[in-house]
Amino acid sequence: MFIGENLTNLRIMRGYSRKQLSEKLGVTEQAVWQYENAYTSPKMQIVNELKRIFSVKSKYFYTDDMLARHMTPANIDLMNIAYRSKVLNVISKTQAEAKHVEYLDTFVNYITTKVNLPALKIIQLRDEVIEYVNHTEDDRVTQINHVAHLARTRLDLSKSNNDDLMFLIEKSGVFIFEKAIGEEIDAYSLWTRNDRAYIILGNMKRAAVRRNFDIAHELGHLLLHYRLEFANFDRKEHNIIEREADMFAGALLLPEDEFRLDIKDVFHITKPDDYLDLKKKWKASLQVLGYRAANLGLLTPKDHRNFYAAMHRKGYLKMEPLDDVIPIQKPLKIKTIIDLVSTRGLVDVGEMIENDWKVEVSFFYHMTGIDSDFFNKYMTRHLDFGLDKVTKIPDRKSSSKMKV
Repeated sequence: MFIGENLTNLRIMRGYSRKQLSEKLGVTEQAVWQYENAYTSPKMQIVNELKRIFSVKSKYFYTDDMLARHMTPANIDLMNIAYRSKVLNVISKTQAEAKHVEYLDTFVNYITTKVNLPALKIIQLRDEVIEYVNHTEDDRVTQINHVAHLARTRLDLSKSNNDDLMFLIEKSGVFIFEKAIGEEIDAYSLWTRNDRAYIILGNMKRAAVRRNFDIAHELGHLLLHYRLEFANFDRKEHNIIEREADMFAGALLLPEDEFRLDIKDVFHITKPDDYLDLKKKWKASLQVLGYRAANLGLLTPKDHRNFYAAMHRKGYLKMEPLDDVIPIQKPLKIKTIIDLVSTRGLVDVGEMIENDWKVEVSFFYHMTGIDSDFFNKYMTRHLDFGLDKVTKIPDRKSSSKMKV
């Protein structure tokens, strides 16, 4: 029997309305509604087209999907998604991203079932921030700078560079993924109801320094804006929250004491090119360096206007020097976990893709942002195993948990 809810989940995750999907299928919008609500079952020709559109197997539609089997109910609240975005309150987009995180969270649940993850620094840090903010009399700017300093200390970031920024944030317990979100949204973040933190980064071609700022910005949301209902904000409230996350990102990426010393070596403080050595050191953009210098009073308002005007004249607001040189940091945590559980025989990744999730490799690329080649190597092993029958993979249900 065709399970309409499986189709609904896929459609929402991909951001299609029923009308848009109906046009792709060459059927009426009412027909799609009937498929999803179990009034009728689509013909095999339609099922084959659904397979192609969503990169799944035919059998995906005839057994409960992984959300039904492994998702924690009501764990993802679309009200809590914090966007680094030019758009505001686009409910269809928010629903699509919430559904996407439901799939990701289900996958993380699945892949970590037999793994004991260490105590999460990010939760300890978040709770420390909440305690501080709730009991301090400091003004908001002081709070933000203090929280950024606290984060840098608790996450063990170097005092002199940001080379391990993504690695250390992932190590703290945040799950970071890439996704083709679209041109309007740079990144977003959220806490699930069971206290798992996610940062989703757009995988459009962006410079390393811009990505670092996105990561730091979203970390600011996770720490400063825990469980705020972002979807209810008006434009003014949204702008205030975004400015706070921007201020946090600048303070995190450019720690005050070290940066004050660095700026003394800048010969012409209004000339962006004189900041290039600092860009190399901190992996932060010239815009952020100027923004941080102005916030600390190291640039007067007039100097900062001149700095920004020079950026505009040189075309640096579109692309800066070194943007094509500094390597982009990529998420590694989930790949490491997959490799680990596969090597230890806790999960047959090929079996997971083929028979548990009932999808194509390209589905996992769309969901996780991890290159298809990474998953294809497991499909090859899975096929080889199926032919040889040499080694038996331990049953996931009977295996004891492994510490990482």
